[in-house]
Order: sequence, then C-alpha cells, then structure tokens
Amino acid sequence: MSTLANQLAAAEREEVARAIRLLLARPLLTETAEPAGFELVRRRREPLAQWFDYTCGWSLVVEPRRGYARLTKVRAHPDDSRPARRARSGRAPFDRRRYVLLCVAAAELLSMPMTTIGMLADRVVQATAADRALAAFDPVRRPERTAFVDVLKLLESYDVLRAVDGTTEAYVESAEAKVLYRVDTTLLMRLPAAPVGASRLAVPPDEVPARFEELLTGLARERRYGGAAVEGTADDAHSETAVTDAQRNLRLRHSVLRRLFDDPVLYRADLAEDELAYVTSLTGRQILRRSVEQAGFLLEERAEGYLLVDPDGIATDVRFPDDTSTARVAALLLLEPLCAAPAGMLPEQLAEAGAELLRRFPRWAKAYQSEDGAARLSDDAVRVLRDVGLARRTGGRLVACPAAYRYRLTQTTSSVPEDEPGPEQEGDMR
Repeated sequence: MSTLANQLAAAEREEVARAIRLLLARPLLTETAEPAGFELVRRRREPLAQWFDYTCGWSLVVEPRRGYARLTKVRAHPDDSRPARRARSGRAPFDRRRYVLLCVAAAELLSMPMTTIGMLADRVVQATAADRALAAFDPVRRPERTAFVDVLKLLESYDVLRAVDGTTEAYVESAEAKVLYRVDTTLLMRLPAAPVGASRLAVPPDEVPARFEELLTGLARERRYGGAAVEGTADDAHSETAVTDAQRNLRLRHSVLRRLFDDPVLYRADLAEDELAYVTSLTGRQILRRSVEQAGFLLEERAEGYLLVDPDGIATDVRFPDDTSTARVAALLLLEPLCAAPAGMLPEQLAEAGAELLRRFPRWAKAYQSEDGAARLSDDAVRVLRDVGLARRTGGRLVACPAAYRYRLTQTTSSVPEDEPGPEQEGDMR
C-alpha cells in the first residue's frame, strides 16, 4: 500500500474514532447545534453505523437533508442519572407532571406538521380530559403553563419544534400568546430509544404500579436475543422461549460493551456471571480491546473493573472532576473523608462533612447558606458521586467505589484566600 493510501486510511480511522466518541456523548446530533461534528458523522456514516451495530447493537440513522444524526442507545437497565432538564430554573430535572405533558404533547404533534401553541394546548387539554389516568391540563393556571413551556423548550432543543413566529416563553405570561411552530414529525418518531413501544405493553392503569418494573423490562426487551415476552401484554402471542448459542453470545457482547461505552466505570462485581465469563474469555477480551482501540479510547483494566479514558475529552456529557457547580466541587472534596472511611459514611456524617465544607468556604453558593444547606449540599454531592460511579449506598451508608481512590485530592490550591471563593470562582484543585 502506498504512503498516500496509508495516510488516507489513518485519517479515516481517526475520524471514525472521533465521531464514535462524539455520538456517545450526543446521541442526537443536529447540524444546527454542532455543524462540524454533524459533517464528520455524515461523511463517515457507513463505518459508524457498522461499528455501533456490531459492538453495541445500537442503530445509527443519519439524515443529511434533515440535518440530524440519531444514535439509538438502548440500555438493559433503566438509568435515572440523565433526566430531562428544564431550559430555565437552573436546569432542574423534569418532574412527573412535565414527563406526562411531554408524552401527551409528543403524541398530539405526530399529526401536526404546523401548529400554534394555542392549538397544541387545546389538543393536550382534550387528550388529558379523555384519559382517566391523567390529571387534566389546565392552561389557565400559571404553573401548568410553565410546565408546558418547559416541555416545548425541550422539544425545541431537539429541533423537533421550530418557532417560526413568536417566542415560546411568552406563553408563561399569557395563554393568549401567539407562537407558530414547524414540527419535524420524522425526528419526533426517532426520539424514543426503547425497542418495544409502550402501546404494545398496554395494561389496565390499575395494574401499572404493581407491574412497573416488569413493564420497564418489557420496554427494553429485544427479540433478536430470544427469550420470553412480558406476560399479559400484546407480545404474549409472539413470545419466544428458545435461545440459541448465537443469540446468547450476541446478547453478552452487546450487554457488556453497551455498559462499558455508556457508563463512566464498569465494575466486575456489577456484571452477571455469564457476562463476566464472556468479557474475560479470549474472544471477549479481543473484541473488547479492538472495539476500544477503534473508538480511540485508552483502556484502564484493573482487578475491580474497567475504565475508558478519552484523551480528547469529547466522549462524555458529564465530566469529573468538574468545577462548574458547587455540588461538583463539593463531590470532589467529599472523596477525601469518604475514602478515609472504608466502612462508609452515615447520613449524619455526610451532613457534617457538608457543614465542614461550608465552614471552610463560607462564601460558597447562597443557595446552601440556609438551615438545611449542609444536608442539601452533601445530598447533591453524593448524587454526583453516584451518577459517575464513584460511590454507592450499602446498608444505609455511602461507600466509596474502587475508582474513587483514583480521584483523591493530594492538595488544594486557590487563587484567592481559602475562606473567600464561591463555587463559581474557586481556584484550581488537584
């Protein structure tokens, strides 16, 4: 092969690796939000689709004319660490009401290529009034209009809705606001990542609370791996019980590599017995190492598990360590007492650790300078540590996971006196 051919092949491998990590962080990549990244994915869409299909069993759809790429990431287990967030109110996570309005509004938008905010609100009012399981939407009330606007802003961020006249925020102040939208119904249909539609698992509303976990499992079930359907659902008639060796190996490969490429840390203790046997087998190790190399990661393999390191830092939507919020700085500092307590920390000890941080940095965010501020600070910091796989609750205690020791602080430095910095102004921490 000529030198030029070698250089072209190397350039293609580098671009594919970069695009893989880009899509892992942004499974819905739009040309509007990231034109350079979208162009890269568009140019290398064929090898990208093949890599994701073989490695993780995830489908990749690239729509050059519509300007988006959608990677459908399916997880075997529900993950609540990435909730939908409001565009306003400090990006607070969606509550139950907003998720309900999101589902109803999305269903109504499927038949509306163009609409106004008033027409859509009327459709949501009618749909919720007709379903006895849902609380009726009341646009007269400001909290309801605020929740509705949060839903529409989320759909706008996905490019499903585009306001061609007016602004969505105006609806918070008045239900008479005039906003005209263009709806991308094709993109809207690509948003759900569950391989089984919720309508196929339709059960009487009274049975949902008792069968909730079972129904969640049913949404993630994939026929290509064989196995039985969820009893009492529409899939019953087509249930499969025999699982071939090929299906079993396919499921093991996808389940292990999905978790490795989608979770910050993968511990051996979290793998099922057959998953651990697969990933430690000769074939499993070869596939794992080849997939990691093709994606441009560095693999840290230790006795406790696996960690992927992205040299360019583009593969994750959540960084750690990170100094963009008080809770994230507190999470890093909390590792010091947590790692020093092998048996874990009780809630009272965590609250005291939060109080100590507030005494140490008295000018930290005003949001925590209240009577229960220390407890809330420790709760938020713990949530950060759990989301990135550095801590877990065991028997009422918070225990550091093995990867937490990798981030223990050796010293802290600040450009201003220690008792002055706020979380948004703190100095470097190493």
